[in-house]
Amino acid sequence: MSYVTAAPQALTAAATDLAGVGSALAAANRAAAVQTTGLPAAAGDEVSAAIAAVFSGHAAEYQALSAQVTGFHAKFVQALTGAGQSYAAAETAAAFGLQSVEQDALAVINAPTEALVGRPLIGDGRAGTATSPNGQGGGLLFGNGGNGFNSTANGVAGGAGGSAGLWGNGGLGGTGGAGAVGGSGGNGGWLFGNGGAGGHGGPGVASLLGSGTNGGSGGAGGSAGLWGAGGAGGTGGDGTSSTGAPGAAGGSGGAGGNGGRGGWLYGPGGDGGGGGVGAVGTSTGSGGGGAGGNGGSGGAAGLFGAGGNGGAGGGGGAGASGDGVVGEGGSGGGGSGGDGGSGGHAGWLYGTAGAGGTGGTGGDGGPGLTLSTGSPGGTGGDGGSGGAGGATGLFGPGGSGGAGGGGGQGGAGGDSTVSGHVGGGGGGGGNGGAGGAGGTGGVLYGNGGAGGGGGVGGPGGSGGQNTNGPGLSGVGGSGGNGGNGGTGGPAPLIGAGGVGGTGGAGALAAGGILTDGSDGLGGAGGTGGFLYGPPGPNG
Repeated sequence: MSYVTAAPQALTAAATDLAGVGSALAAANRAAAVQTTGLPAAAGDEVSAAIAAVFSGHAAEYQALSAQVTGFHAKFVQALTGAGQSYAAAETAAAFGLQSVEQDALAVINAPTEALVGRPLIGDGRAGTATSPNGQGGGLLFGNGGNGFNSTANGVAGGAGGSAGLWGNGGLGGTGGAGAVGGSGGNGGWLFGNGGAGGHGGPGVASLLGSGTNGGSGGAGGSAGLWGAGGAGGTGGDGTSSTGAPGAAGGSGGAGGNGGRGGWLYGPGGDGGGGGVGAVGTSTGSGGGGAGGNGGSGGAAGLFGAGGNGGAGGGGGAGASGDGVVGEGGSGGGGSGGDGGSGGHAGWLYGTAGAGGTGGTGGDGGPGLTLSTGSPGGTGGDGGSGGAGGATGLFGPGGSGGAGGGGGQGGAGGDSTVSGHVGGGGGGGGNGGAGGAGGTGGVLYGNGGAGGGGGVGGPGGSGGQNTNGPGLSGVGGSGGNGGNGGTGGPAPLIGAGGVGGTGGAGALAAGGILTDGSDGLGGAGGTGGFLYGPPGPNG
Protein backbone atom coordinates (compact mmCIF):
# COMPACT_ATOMS: atom_id res chain seq x y z
CA MET A 1 0.00 0.00 0.00
CA SER A 2 1.44 3.32 -1.05
CA TYR A 3 1.18 6.48 1.02
CA VAL A 4 0.49 9.97 -0.26
CA THR A 5 1.91 13.05 1.38
CA ALA A 6 0.31 16.38 0.55
CA ALA A 7 0.96 19.94 1.66
CA PRO A 8 -2.30 21.92 1.34
CA GLN A 9 -0.48 25.26 1.54
CA ALA A 10 1.79 24.29 -1.39
CA LEU A 11 -1.20 23.22 -3.51
CA THR A 12 -3.00 26.48 -2.83
CA ALA A 13 0.12 28.51 -3.69
CA ALA A 14 0.61 26.56 -6.95
CA ALA A 15 -3.02 27.14 -7.95
CA THR A 16 -2.62 30.86 -7.35
CA ASP A 17 0.53 30.97 -9.51
CA LEU A 18 -1.18 29.04 -12.34
CA ALA A 19 -4.16 31.39 -12.24
CA GLY A 20 -1.77 34.30 -12.69
CA VAL A 21 -0.13 32.60 -15.71
CA GLY A 22 -3.54 32.03 -17.31
CA SER A 23 -4.54 35.65 -16.81
CA ALA A 24 -1.32 36.84 -18.47
CA LEU A 25 -1.81 34.54 -21.50
CA ALA A 26 -5.44 35.60 -21.92
CA ALA A 27 -4.44 39.27 -21.91
CA ALA A 28 -1.78 38.61 -24.56
CA ASN A 29 -4.25 36.71 -26.76
CA ARG A 30 -6.78 39.53 -26.60
CA ALA A 31 -4.16 42.07 -27.61
CA ALA A 32 -2.99 39.91 -30.56
CA ALA A 33 -6.53 39.21 -31.80
CA VAL A 34 -7.15 42.82 -32.76
CA GLN A 35 -4.06 42.92 -34.99
CA THR A 36 -4.27 39.44 -36.56
CA THR A 37 -7.91 38.47 -37.16
CA GLY A 38 -8.71 41.55 -39.25
CA LEU A 39 -5.51 41.80 -41.31
CA PRO A 40 -6.06 44.24 -44.26
CA ALA A 41 -4.83 43.45 -47.81
CA ALA A 42 -1.50 44.93 -48.79
CA ALA A 43 -2.90 46.12 -52.16
CA GLY A 44 -6.16 46.12 -54.08
CA ASP A 45 -5.42 43.09 -56.22
CA GLU A 46 -6.87 39.58 -55.74
CA VAL A 47 -3.54 38.01 -54.68
CA SER A 48 -3.11 40.43 -51.76
CA ALA A 49 -6.69 39.85 -50.66
CA ALA A 50 -6.19 36.07 -50.74
CA ILE A 51 -3.00 36.28 -48.68
CA ALA A 52 -4.72 38.50 -46.06
CA ALA A 53 -7.64 36.07 -45.87
CA VAL A 54 -5.29 33.12 -45.26
CA PHE A 55 -3.50 34.88 -42.37
CA SER A 56 -6.76 36.11 -40.84
CA GLY A 57 -8.15 32.57 -41.00
CA HIS A 58 -5.13 31.17 -39.19
CA ALA A 59 -5.53 33.87 -36.51
CA ALA A 60 -9.19 33.03 -36.03
CA GLU A 61 -8.37 29.31 -35.66
CA TYR A 62 -5.66 30.20 -33.08
CA GLN A 63 -8.14 32.27 -31.07
CA ALA A 64 -10.62 29.39 -31.08
CA LEU A 65 -7.94 26.96 -29.91
CA SER A 66 -6.79 29.45 -27.23
CA ALA A 67 -10.35 29.65 -25.92
CA GLN A 68 -10.42 25.86 -25.49
CA VAL A 69 -7.03 25.91 -23.74
CA THR A 70 -8.24 28.72 -21.46
CA GLY A 71 -11.23 26.65 -20.45
CA PHE A 72 -9.03 23.63 -19.72
CA HIS A 73 -6.65 25.84 -17.71
CA ALA A 74 -9.51 27.23 -15.62
CA LYS A 75 -10.79 23.71 -14.84
CA PHE A 76 -7.27 22.57 -13.91
CA VAL A 77 -6.78 25.54 -11.54
CA GLN A 78 -10.19 24.86 -10.00
CA ALA A 79 -9.32 21.20 -9.48
CA LEU A 80 -5.95 22.06 -7.91
CA THR A 81 -7.55 24.59 -5.58
CA GLY A 82 -10.23 22.12 -4.57
CA ALA A 83 -7.62 19.46 -3.86
CA GLY A 84 -5.75 21.77 -1.51
CA GLN A 85 -8.96 22.68 0.31
CA SER A 86 -9.95 19.02 0.55
CA TYR A 87 -6.60 18.01 2.02
CA ALA A 88 -6.79 20.90 4.53
CA ALA A 89 -10.31 19.93 5.55
CA ALA A 90 -9.24 16.31 5.94
CA GLU A 91 -6.33 17.30 8.19
CA THR A 92 -8.59 19.48 10.34
CA ALA A 93 -11.12 16.71 10.70
CA ALA A 94 -8.42 14.18 11.56
CA ALA A 95 -6.85 16.49 14.14
CA PHE A 96 -10.23 17.17 15.72
CA GLY A 97 -10.95 13.48 15.81
CA LEU A 98 -7.61 12.66 17.42
CA GLN A 99 -8.05 15.45 19.95
CA SER A 100 -11.50 14.19 20.78
CA VAL A 101 -10.16 10.65 21.17
CA GLU A 102 -7.36 11.93 23.43
CA GLN A 103 -9.79 13.90 25.59
CA ASP A 104 -12.15 10.96 25.85
CA ALA A 105 -9.31 8.61 26.78
CA LEU A 106 -7.97 11.01 29.44
CA ALA A 107 -11.46 11.43 30.84
CA VAL A 108 -11.77 7.67 31.30
CA ILE A 109 -8.27 7.41 32.82
CA ASN A 110 -8.71 10.37 35.18
CA ALA A 111 -12.25 9.58 36.34
CA PRO A 112 -11.31 7.18 39.20
CA THR A 113 -8.64 9.41 40.77
CA GLU A 114 -10.76 12.55 40.40
CA ALA A 115 -13.60 10.78 42.17
CA LEU A 116 -11.35 9.52 44.97
CA VAL A 117 -8.91 12.37 45.62
CA GLY A 118 -10.16 15.20 43.40
CA ARG A 119 -7.09 15.18 41.12
CA PRO A 120 -6.51 13.75 37.65
CA LEU A 121 -4.00 11.00 36.97
CA ILE A 122 -2.57 12.79 33.91
CA GLY A 123 -2.91 16.46 33.06
CA ASP A 124 -2.13 19.98 34.23
CA GLY A 125 -3.98 21.49 37.14
CA ARG A 126 -6.44 24.31 36.55
CA ALA A 127 -5.30 27.87 37.21
CA GLY A 128 -6.78 29.76 40.12
CA THR A 129 -9.72 32.12 39.69
CA ALA A 130 -11.12 35.07 41.63
CA THR A 131 -13.51 32.77 43.50
CA SER A 132 -10.97 29.95 43.94
CA PRO A 133 -7.55 31.66 43.86
CA ASN A 134 -5.28 28.69 44.52
CA GLY A 135 -4.05 26.71 41.53
CA GLN A 136 -5.16 23.09 41.38
CA GLY A 137 -2.73 20.21 41.72
CA GLY A 138 -1.34 18.55 38.60
CA GLY A 139 -1.89 14.92 37.68
CA LEU A 140 -0.81 12.32 40.21
CA LEU A 141 1.30 10.64 37.55
CA PHE A 142 2.18 13.49 35.21
CA GLY A 143 1.25 17.16 34.97
CA ASN A 144 2.14 20.65 36.12
CA GLY A 145 0.40 22.43 38.94
CA GLY A 146 -1.92 25.29 38.05
CA ASN A 147 -0.83 28.90 38.52
CA GLY A 148 -2.24 30.92 41.38
CA PHE A 149 -4.63 33.80 40.69
CA ASN A 150 -3.19 37.32 40.40
CA SER A 151 -5.24 39.32 42.86
CA THR A 152 -6.48 42.79 41.91
CA ALA A 153 -8.35 43.57 45.14
CA ASN A 154 -6.76 45.62 47.93
CA GLY A 155 -5.50 43.49 50.79
CA VAL A 156 -6.26 40.15 49.11
CA ALA A 157 -3.31 37.77 48.81
CA GLY A 158 -2.34 36.12 45.57
CA GLY A 159 -3.30 32.51 45.07
CA ALA A 160 -0.84 29.72 45.79
CA GLY A 161 0.47 27.67 42.89
CA GLY A 162 -0.66 24.07 42.66
CA SER A 163 1.75 21.23 43.30
CA ALA A 164 2.69 18.56 40.79
CA GLY A 165 2.29 14.83 41.40
CA LEU A 166 5.00 12.37 40.43
CA TRP A 167 6.40 14.29 37.45
CA GLY A 168 5.90 17.97 36.69
CA ASN A 169 6.60 21.53 37.75
CA GLY A 170 4.84 23.42 40.48
CA GLY A 171 2.56 26.30 39.53
CA LEU A 172 3.51 29.95 39.89
CA GLY A 173 2.25 31.90 42.87
CA GLY A 174 -0.12 34.73 42.08
CA THR A 175 0.67 38.41 42.58
CA GLY A 176 -0.84 39.90 45.71
CA GLY A 177 -3.31 42.75 45.62
CA ALA A 178 -2.34 46.18 46.94
CA GLY A 179 -0.60 45.74 50.30
CA ALA A 180 -1.03 41.95 50.25
CA VAL A 181 1.40 39.05 50.16
CA GLY A 182 2.11 37.12 46.98
CA GLY A 183 1.10 33.49 46.75
CA SER A 184 3.61 30.74 47.38
CA GLY A 185 4.84 28.64 44.47
CA GLY A 186 3.71 25.05 44.13
CA ASN A 187 5.98 22.11 44.86
CA GLY A 188 7.59 20.17 42.03
CA GLY A 189 6.93 16.50 41.30
CA TRP A 190 7.92 13.86 43.82
CA LEU A 191 10.27 12.25 41.29
CA PHE A 192 11.17 15.13 38.99
CA GLY A 193 10.15 18.75 38.65
CA ASN A 194 10.99 22.29 39.63
CA GLY A 195 9.23 24.26 42.30
CA GLY A 196 7.14 27.19 41.15
CA ALA A 197 8.26 30.77 41.73
CA GLY A 198 6.54 32.74 44.46
CA GLY A 199 4.25 35.59 43.51
CA HIS A 200 5.24 39.23 43.85
CA GLY A 201 3.89 41.20 46.77
CA GLY A 202 1.45 43.95 45.96
CA PRO A 203 2.38 47.64 46.27
CA GLY A 204 1.09 49.61 49.22
CA VAL A 205 -2.50 50.80 49.16
CA ALA A 206 -2.95 54.40 48.05
CA SER A 207 -3.85 56.50 51.10
CA LEU A 208 -5.22 60.02 51.52
CA LEU A 209 -4.88 60.16 55.31
CA GLY A 210 -2.04 59.18 57.61
CA SER A 211 1.25 57.64 56.63
CA GLY A 212 1.94 55.77 53.44
CA THR A 213 1.25 52.06 53.45
CA ASN A 214 3.64 49.14 53.27
CA GLY A 215 4.08 46.82 50.33
CA GLY A 216 3.19 43.17 50.65
CA SER A 217 5.79 40.46 51.10
CA GLY A 218 6.74 38.21 48.21
CA GLY A 219 5.60 34.61 48.25
CA ALA A 220 7.98 31.76 49.01
CA GLY A 221 9.23 29.61 46.15
CA GLY A 222 8.05 26.03 45.93
CA SER A 223 10.27 23.10 46.82
CA ALA A 224 11.44 20.39 44.43
CA GLY A 225 10.99 16.68 45.07
CA LEU A 226 13.76 14.19 44.41
CA TRP A 227 15.29 15.95 41.39
CA GLY A 228 14.76 19.56 40.43
CA ALA A 229 15.38 23.20 41.26
CA GLY A 230 13.63 25.12 43.98
CA GLY A 231 11.46 28.02 42.93
CA ALA A 232 12.60 31.62 43.32
CA GLY A 233 11.01 33.76 45.99
CA GLY A 234 8.76 36.59 44.90
CA THR A 235 9.81 40.24 45.03
CA GLY A 236 8.37 42.35 47.82
CA GLY A 237 5.98 45.11 46.86
CA ASP A 238 7.05 48.75 46.92
CA GLY A 239 5.78 51.05 49.64
CA THR A 240 3.32 53.79 48.72
CA SER A 241 3.34 57.45 49.70
CA SER A 242 0.36 59.19 51.23
CA THR A 243 -1.36 61.38 48.65
CA GLY A 244 -3.16 63.78 50.97
CA ALA A 245 -1.56 64.05 54.41
CA PRO A 246 1.23 66.68 54.58
CA GLY A 247 4.38 65.45 56.28
CA ALA A 248 3.36 61.79 56.30
CA ALA A 249 6.04 59.12 56.25
CA GLY A 250 6.35 56.87 53.23
CA GLY A 251 5.42 53.22 53.44
CA SER A 252 8.05 50.52 53.77
CA GLY A 253 8.81 48.01 51.05
CA GLY A 254 7.71 44.43 51.53
CA ALA A 255 10.17 41.64 52.27
CA GLY A 256 11.22 39.30 49.49
CA GLY A 257 10.09 35.69 49.62
CA ASN A 258 12.45 32.87 50.51
CA GLY A 259 13.70 30.57 47.77
CA GLY A 260 12.44 27.01 47.65
CA ARG A 261 14.46 23.94 48.57
CA GLY A 262 16.21 22.04 45.78
CA GLY A 263 15.69 18.34 45.07
CA TRP A 264 16.54 15.85 47.80
CA LEU A 265 18.95 14.06 45.48
CA TYR A 266 19.98 16.86 43.14
CA GLY A 267 18.97 20.40 42.40
CA PRO A 268 19.85 23.98 43.30
CA GLY A 269 17.89 25.95 45.81
CA GLY A 270 15.86 28.87 44.56
CA ASP A 271 17.08 32.45 44.86
CA GLY A 272 15.48 34.68 47.44
CA GLY A 273 13.30 37.52 46.24
CA GLY A 274 14.41 41.14 46.42
CA GLY A 275 12.91 43.48 48.97
CA GLY A 276 10.56 46.21 47.88
CA VAL A 277 11.58 49.87 47.67
CA GLY A 278 10.49 52.26 50.41
CA ALA A 279 8.23 55.13 49.43
CA VAL A 280 9.11 58.80 49.40
CA GLY A 281 7.85 60.89 52.31
CA THR A 282 4.99 63.25 51.52
CA SER A 283 6.18 66.68 50.43
CA THR A 284 5.33 69.95 52.21
CA GLY A 285 6.15 68.48 55.58
CA SER A 286 8.72 66.49 57.44
CA GLY A 287 7.74 62.97 56.46
CA GLY A 288 10.51 60.41 56.42
CA GLY A 289 11.08 57.98 53.61
CA GLY A 290 9.95 54.41 54.05
CA ALA A 291 12.44 51.66 54.81
CA GLY A 292 13.38 49.20 52.09
CA GLY A 293 12.24 45.62 52.50
CA ASN A 294 14.64 42.85 53.46
CA GLY A 295 15.69 40.36 50.81
CA GLY A 296 14.55 36.76 51.06
CA SER A 297 16.87 33.93 51.99
CA GLY A 298 18.15 31.57 49.31
CA GLY A 299 16.83 28.03 49.33
CA ALA A 300 18.93 25.10 50.46
CA ALA A 301 20.03 22.26 48.18
CA GLY A 302 19.57 18.57 48.97
CA LEU A 303 22.37 16.04 48.59
CA PHE A 304 24.01 17.61 45.52
CA GLY A 305 23.51 21.15 44.32
CA ALA A 306 24.16 24.82 44.86
CA GLY A 307 22.39 26.87 47.45
CA GLY A 308 20.25 29.73 46.25
CA ASN A 309 21.50 33.30 46.43
CA GLY A 310 19.96 35.68 48.91
CA GLY A 311 17.77 38.46 47.61
CA ALA A 312 18.90 42.08 47.58
CA GLY A 313 17.48 44.48 50.12
CA GLY A 314 15.25 47.23 48.82
CA GLY A 315 16.35 50.85 48.74
CA GLY A 316 15.02 53.30 51.31
CA GLY A 317 12.73 56.10 50.25
CA ALA A 318 13.81 59.74 50.18
CA GLY A 319 12.66 62.08 52.93
CA ALA A 320 10.26 64.94 52.32
CA SER A 321 11.02 68.65 52.32
CA GLY A 322 11.62 70.02 55.82
CA ASP A 323 9.17 72.15 57.78
CA GLY A 324 11.47 73.44 60.46
CA VAL A 325 11.90 70.11 62.21
CA VAL A 326 15.15 68.25 61.91
CA GLY A 327 14.59 64.96 60.11
CA GLU A 328 16.57 62.13 61.60
CA GLY A 329 15.72 58.50 60.93
CA GLY A 330 12.11 59.40 60.33
CA SER A 331 10.75 62.92 60.04
CA GLY A 332 12.28 64.29 56.87
CA GLY A 333 15.02 61.68 56.93
CA GLY A 334 15.72 59.10 54.27
CA GLY A 335 14.52 55.59 54.90
CA SER A 336 17.04 52.88 55.73
CA GLY A 337 17.90 50.29 53.11
CA GLY A 338 16.73 46.73 53.59
CA ASP A 339 19.10 43.96 54.62
CA GLY A 340 20.19 41.41 52.05
CA GLY A 341 18.98 37.85 52.43
CA SER A 342 21.29 35.07 53.53
CA GLY A 343 22.63 32.56 51.01
CA GLY A 344 21.25 29.05 50.93
CA HIS A 345 23.00 25.96 52.28
CA ALA A 346 24.79 23.89 49.63
CA GLY A 347 24.26 20.17 49.09
CA TRP A 348 25.05 18.00 52.08
CA LEU A 349 27.51 15.95 50.05
CA TYR A 350 28.75 18.51 47.52
CA GLY A 351 27.83 21.91 46.21
CA THR A 352 28.55 25.62 46.22
CA ALA A 353 26.81 27.64 48.88
CA GLY A 354 24.69 30.61 47.90
CA ALA A 355 25.96 34.17 48.17
CA GLY A 356 24.37 36.65 50.51
CA GLY A 357 22.24 39.40 49.06
CA THR A 358 23.36 43.02 48.74
CA GLY A 359 22.05 45.50 51.27
CA GLY A 360 19.77 48.24 50.02
CA THR A 361 20.89 51.85 49.64
CA GLY A 362 19.64 54.33 52.20
CA GLY A 363 17.30 57.04 51.04
CA ASP A 364 18.39 60.65 50.70
CA GLY A 365 17.34 63.13 53.35
CA GLY A 366 14.77 65.70 52.36
CA PRO A 367 15.89 69.29 51.62
CA GLY A 368 15.04 72.07 54.04
CA LEU A 369 12.47 74.71 53.14
CA THR A 370 13.32 78.26 52.13
CA LEU A 371 12.04 80.44 55.03
CA SER A 372 13.05 83.54 56.95
CA THR A 373 15.47 81.20 58.67
CA GLY A 374 16.14 78.18 56.49
CA SER A 375 15.07 74.85 57.90
CA PRO A 376 17.58 71.99 58.29
CA GLY A 377 17.86 69.21 55.76
CA GLY A 378 16.95 65.67 56.68
CA THR A 379 19.43 62.97 57.59
CA GLY A 380 20.28 60.37 54.96
CA GLY A 381 19.13 56.83 55.65
CA ASP A 382 21.56 54.10 56.63
CA GLY A 383 22.44 51.41 54.12
CA GLY A 384 21.24 47.88 54.74
CA SER A 385 23.55 45.11 55.85
CA GLY A 386 24.69 42.49 53.39
CA GLY A 387 23.40 38.95 53.83
CA ALA A 388 25.60 36.18 55.18
CA GLY A 389 26.95 33.60 52.75
CA GLY A 390 25.58 30.10 52.98
CA ALA A 391 27.41 27.15 54.50
CA THR A 392 28.44 23.93 52.73
CA GLY A 393 28.07 20.23 53.62
CA LEU A 394 30.99 17.82 53.32
CA PHE A 395 32.70 19.22 50.22
CA GLY A 396 32.54 22.64 48.64
CA PRO A 397 33.24 26.33 49.18
CA GLY A 398 31.26 28.57 51.45
CA GLY A 399 29.16 31.35 49.99
CA SER A 400 30.36 34.94 49.77
CA GLY A 401 28.83 37.53 52.03
CA GLY A 402 26.79 40.28 50.44
CA ALA A 403 28.02 43.85 50.20
CA GLY A 404 26.54 46.46 52.50
CA GLY A 405 24.40 49.19 51.02
CA GLY A 406 25.59 52.76 50.73
CA GLY A 407 24.29 55.46 53.04
CA GLY A 408 21.94 58.10 51.72
CA GLN A 409 22.97 61.69 51.14
CA GLY A 410 21.98 64.29 53.69
CA GLY A 411 19.46 66.86 52.58
CA ALA A 412 20.56 70.39 51.76
CA GLY A 413 19.63 73.08 54.26
CA GLY A 414 16.97 75.57 53.25
CA ASP A 415 17.91 79.10 52.22
CA SER A 416 17.17 82.15 54.39
CA THR A 417 15.15 84.98 52.81
CA VAL A 418 15.62 87.67 55.51
CA SER A 419 18.74 89.76 55.87
CA GLY A 420 20.80 88.80 58.91
CA HIS A 421 19.22 85.38 59.32
CA VAL A 422 20.94 82.03 58.97
CA GLY A 423 20.47 79.36 56.33
CA GLY A 424 19.47 75.90 57.42
CA GLY A 425 22.08 73.30 58.29
CA GLY A 426 22.66 70.40 55.95
CA GLY A 427 21.60 66.94 57.02
CA GLY A 428 24.14 64.33 57.95
CA GLY A 429 24.87 61.52 55.52
CA GLY A 430 23.70 58.02 56.32
CA ASN A 431 26.07 55.30 57.44
CA GLY A 432 27.05 52.50 55.10
CA GLY A 433 25.76 49.03 55.85
CA ALA A 434 28.00 46.27 57.15
CA GLY A 435 29.13 43.53 54.79
CA GLY A 436 27.81 40.04 55.31
CA ALA A 437 29.95 37.28 56.79
CA GLY A 438 31.35 34.60 54.50
CA GLY A 439 29.94 31.11 54.77
CA THR A 440 31.68 28.11 56.29
CA GLY A 441 33.52 25.78 53.89
CA GLY A 442 32.94 22.04 53.59
CA VAL A 443 33.31 19.97 56.75
CA LEU A 444 35.92 17.72 55.11
CA TYR A 445 37.21 20.01 52.39
CA GLY A 446 36.40 23.48 51.20
CA ASN A 447 37.44 27.11 51.43
CA GLY A 448 35.56 29.61 53.50
CA GLY A 449 33.56 32.26 51.71
CA ALA A 450 34.77 35.84 51.38
CA GLY A 451 33.24 38.49 53.57
CA GLY A 452 31.21 41.21 51.90
CA GLY A 453 32.50 44.74 51.59
CA GLY A 454 31.06 47.48 53.75
CA GLY A 455 28.91 50.15 52.17
CA VAL A 456 30.17 53.68 51.63
CA GLY A 457 28.93 56.47 53.85
CA GLY A 458 26.57 59.05 52.44
CA PRO A 459 27.81 62.62 51.89
CA GLY A 460 26.51 65.37 54.11
CA GLY A 461 24.08 67.93 52.78
CA SER A 462 25.20 71.45 51.97
CA GLY A 463 24.20 74.32 54.24
CA GLY A 464 21.56 76.81 53.14
CA GLN A 465 22.48 80.30 51.92
CA ASN A 466 21.09 83.75 52.71
CA THR A 467 19.50 85.05 49.54
CA ASN A 468 18.63 88.59 50.74
CA GLY A 469 21.65 90.55 51.91
CA PRO A 470 24.06 89.88 54.76
CA GLY A 471 23.58 86.70 56.73
CA LEU A 472 25.25 83.47 57.68
CA SER A 473 25.22 80.31 55.66
CA GLY A 474 24.08 77.12 57.29
CA VAL A 475 26.56 74.53 58.44
CA GLY A 476 27.06 71.62 56.08
CA GLY A 477 26.11 68.17 57.27
CA SER A 478 28.58 65.60 58.53
CA GLY A 479 29.56 62.69 56.34
CA GLY A 480 28.31 59.19 57.05
CA ASN A 481 30.55 56.44 58.32
CA GLY A 482 31.55 53.59 56.07
CA GLY A 483 30.26 50.15 56.95
CA ASN A 484 32.50 47.46 58.37
CA GLY A 485 33.56 44.60 56.13
CA GLY A 486 32.21 41.13 56.80
CA THR A 487 34.37 38.43 58.34
CA GLY A 488 35.69 35.68 56.10
CA GLY A 489 34.21 32.23 56.49
CA PRO A 490 36.22 29.49 58.25
CA ALA A 491 37.46 26.21 56.76
CA PRO A 492 36.80 23.41 59.30
CA LEU A 493 39.29 20.66 58.33
CA ILE A 494 41.10 21.27 55.03
CA GLY A 495 40.90 24.52 53.15
CA ALA A 496 41.76 28.20 53.20
CA GLY A 497 39.90 30.71 55.27
CA GLY A 498 37.83 33.29 53.48
CA VAL A 499 39.07 36.80 52.77
CA GLY A 500 37.74 39.49 55.06
CA GLY A 501 35.58 42.14 53.47
CA THR A 502 36.87 45.65 52.77
CA GLY A 503 35.55 48.41 54.98
CA GLY A 504 33.46 51.07 53.30
CA ALA A 505 34.83 54.56 52.77
CA GLY A 506 33.51 57.33 54.97
CA ALA A 507 32.06 60.40 53.28
CA LEU A 508 33.31 63.95 53.55
CA ALA A 509 31.38 66.54 55.48
CA ALA A 510 29.85 69.33 53.43
CA GLY A 511 31.70 72.60 53.95
CA GLY A 512 34.52 71.14 56.03
CA ILE A 513 33.22 72.38 59.43
CA LEU A 514 31.70 69.21 60.86
CA THR A 515 33.46 65.88 60.99
CA ASP A 516 34.03 63.64 58.06
CA GLY A 517 32.71 60.13 58.20
CA SER A 518 35.15 57.49 59.34
CA ASP A 519 36.11 54.57 57.14
CA GLY A 520 34.68 51.21 58.06
CA LEU A 521 36.88 48.52 59.54
CA GLY A 522 37.97 45.66 57.34
CA GLY A 523 36.60 42.26 58.22
CA ALA A 524 38.78 39.63 59.83
CA GLY A 525 39.92 36.78 57.59
CA GLY A 526 38.48 33.35 58.22
CA THR A 527 40.43 30.66 60.02
CA GLY A 528 42.17 28.00 57.95
CA GLY A 529 41.51 24.28 58.12
CA PHE A 530 42.41 22.36 61.27
CA LEU A 531 44.60 19.89 59.33
CA TYR A 532 45.70 22.13 56.52
CA GLY A 533 44.91 25.55 55.17
CA PRO A 534 46.05 29.15 55.55
CA PRO A 535 43.87 31.73 57.26
CA GLY A 536 42.23 34.30 55.07
CA PRO A 537 43.72 37.80 54.89
CA ASN A 538 41.99 40.60 56.72
CA GLY A 539 40.03 43.12 54.74
